[in-house]
Amino acid sequence: MILTIISFFLVLSILVLIHELGHFVVAKLCGMLVEEFGLGLPPRIFGIKFRETLYSINWLPFGGFVKIFGEEGIDADSKSKKNPTQTSPNRGGEEGLNPKSRSFAGKPWFLRFAVIIAGPLMNFVLAVAIVSYMFTKGMYLPSGVVRIQTVQKGTPAAIAGLQPKDVVVGIMSGAKKYQVTTTSDMVSKTKELSGMRIQLVVRRSGILKQYFIVPRKNPPEGQGALGIVVSDTELKKYPWYSAPFYGTIESLKMSFQYYQELGKVLVRVVTFQKQQVELAGPVGIAQMAGTAVRQGTDSVLQLLALLSLNLALINVLPFPALDGGHLAWIMYELITGKKVNEQVKSKINVAGFAILMGLIVLITANDIFKLFH
Repeated sequence: MILTIISFFLVLSILVLIHELGHFVVAKLCGMLVEEFGLGLPPRIFGIKFRETLYSINWLPFGGFVKIFGEEGIDADSKSKKNPTQTSPNRGGEEGLNPKSRSFAGKPWFLRFAVIIAGPLMNFVLAVAIVSYMFTKGMYLPSGVVRIQTVQKGTPAAIAGLQPKDVVVGIMSGAKKYQVTTTSDMVSKTKELSGMRIQLVVRRSGILKQYFIVPRKNPPEGQGALGIVVSDTELKKYPWYSAPFYGTIESLKMSFQYYQELGKVLVRVVTFQKQQVELAGPVGIAQMAGTAVRQGTDSVLQLLALLSLNLALINVLPFPALDGGHLAWIMYELITGKKVNEQVKSKINVAGFAILMGLIVLITANDIFKLFH
């Protein structure tokens, strides 16, 4: 249990630190005043001020933040009018400079856009770096084909004549044809058609062959309906100089697949269908982190890459309180040429944050329910 908790906080801290570091560095490069860099959410445990920025550790361990001067649309000019002799917030402490020059709200749209997108981009870069490193060692990835690994003696598969290295192309039952591209396709269809005489279409040495077979309804323990072990992954390994290229391509493919699955989830929610994917909250992620640590460094790195990519992709969604929501406000101002009412924007962001927290609570409750059952 202690290992799981430590692993969770270590993984979460790395992801949040990388994300917020993106916002922080780009804000500094754009000449903005970063008032606070916080790990965790308030209330604050302690903080250390270095030059113009407060670096803090906070009690709530879920997330982090970078507080930039004028980020909430505060007009720095109003501050300077109230106190015209105030020292402008800059490292040199020069007198008489307009504080708006250090304000997030006072910067051009493209600089504000760069600061916001830098967080998700850093998470994407971290995922690419880890995947690229794993490619130099060799990593198993979905291949898009189902290949027979072993055939157990005396089983329907052995009797029918199936052999290791055969590629399962499809299943035929009467006039119906089912394509097989994943092991889950294979398992679900053979289970669904158990007790029925089916045709298994396989590719052997480039030649298509058909085998008649009857999947068992109640196979012996340790054996499947057909008596075969199948795999839909393959080992991919690249030299160090080409690994970053393939790492980027693979990360983009994973991103596309993620948004596809997210779209399916939303459709099922709207149409009140049962979800076919499991959502994991903090408790579920903590379990995965603990399991990964016990399995070794490679498992930890793969989990870190997956979570970092998920964090990047979720954050760019145009939803209030997420980075994508802030980007949407900037694009609205750019397209319409109008400033968004700060009170309206603040209320929408608060509502969005409340919805996100509610979802986290529901998913966490589901994780705990599964944990005890």
